[in-house]
Amino acid sequence: MLPSRSLVSALLAAVLGALLVPVGPAHAADRTVHGGRLDWGIRSSFQSYVTGPVAHGSWRLLGGAATVGTGRFRFHSAAGSYDPGGGALEAAFSGGVRFTGHPGADGSYALDLTIARPAVRISGGRGTLYADMTSRAKGTGKVTTARQVPLAALSLGGIDMRGGGSPVALTDVPATLTSQGAAAFAGYYPAGTALDPVSLSVDTPTPSATSSPAPSRSASAGFVDAAVDWGVRRTFREYVTGPVARGGWTLSGGAQDGGALFRFPRGHGSYDDEKGTLDASFAGAVRFTGAHFALTLDRIAVEVADGRGTLSSAGRPLITFPAGRLAPRDGLVAVSEAPATLTAAGAKVFGGMYPAGTVMDPVSLAVAVEGAARLPALPDVGSGGSAAPSLSPSSPSPVARPEAAAASASSDHGPLYLGLVGAGLVAAAAIGFAVRRSSTAGRRGPVAQFPAPLKGSGDARGGPARPEGDGAREQGAAPATPTTTADPETASATPPAPPRTD
Repeated sequence: MLPSRSLVSALLAAVLGALLVPVGPAHAADRTVHGGRLDWGIRSSFQSYVTGPVAHGSWRLLGGAATVGTGRFRFHSAAGSYDPGGGALEAAFSGGVRFTGHPGADGSYALDLTIARPAVRISGGRGTLYADMTSRAKGTGKVTTARQVPLAALSLGGIDMRGGGSPVALTDVPATLTSQGAAAFAGYYPAGTALDPVSLSVDTPTPSATSSPAPSRSASAGFVDAAVDWGVRRTFREYVTGPVARGGWTLSGGAQDGGALFRFPRGHGSYDDEKGTLDASFAGAVRFTGAHFALTLDRIAVEVADGRGTLSSAGRPLITFPAGRLAPRDGLVAVSEAPATLTAAGAKVFGGMYPAGTVMDPVSLAVAVEGAARLPALPDVGSGGSAAPSLSPSSPSPVARPEAAAASASSDHGPLYLGLVGAGLVAAAAIGFAVRRSSTAGRRGPVAQFPAPLKGSGDARGGPARPEGDGAREQGAAPATPTTTADPETASATPPAPPRTD
């Protein structure tokens, strides 16, 4: 029996109705955050207070953190997720900074604050910056440690976080201290205090369909792969990007920027396990340029013998460092953050800027002697992270946007060169250079040099870093004279930079 005309019509209507039902938009899949940086000065007046004549203190970097520009700390290796459809972002960063001040006769500090592993979470138009914090309470001296404290509220008014490409960037986002952050900040500031603005850039790469094969073992070389990490000198990098030199650096040949250090990869050469010797050459170059000077470090090589290492550039020995007995562990020979000292030849390379014997940034070396061994991961500051910070005024309105990765210009691979010319450079308090003419016979032209030997290692006073466990970079030891604590905003003695009262 054939179906009735009315039944067929009903079936057709149902089918057509189903086909015509509007389909909602597909939800964009979350993307993985892999690599990126967060730049934040925490609070500039607090930095001035800590390093000023009242607190007699300093700060030191932890876990691969770096400085960028003037008064900002760079945290690296972002990891998390980003939802381009809803605009939600979660990004956790590595590194930390420890502030100490008001030293006591027993070597302790009345002011002792560590901020580490910051993370940013944005959802529903609201943002919060979290951090691990360890602090000594003002007055009582009680030490408190807390993980992922909601430290600062981020003002995201007018920012549309949806639809971003890679990288996703936020620039100069206003930050305000939360009540939990005020408690973790040892009571130095009340809730609602304006903190320094926050900038970040995170990569959300598309997963690669193929992975790079592991390097094959070379019988003649004696090792599979190698890399050497060196930051040159923190205060030198800050001078290059500061208001006097107004310069930057570019990478080429495979060199990588880890924020606080540069990695020279693809090492090849020879390693003798029995003798504990190494002779390796590395790829990559870094070229520093600024007002009236240029310096290229390329053709990097490392030699280790009798427990001592030498790092050279273009055949010129720059630094020496203790290497100990080179012995493989799990297929990897490693030297971690060995203190480095400038050689006489290195002093000439830097144009007399530093005397021989100056402590430079520490050097790390990794040599894979087995195919399964992997080199330590480099701090990942994300795409465009190697460019020098802009000296132009920041835009008052932060914008979330996809930004094209800044391509690094290649260096000229030429010989090392450092020349300072012109009428002269103004000496800055801790980072400037004094230009003078040398009366030494055979020396030509003006040379640059720090106005005085720099103490410590990488704090606001300047000075090279020296290694400490847990990847810390020790800053200059504060004077041993005990001082009484004071509020950083109302201290009777005026710090070098007046604290803000906003």
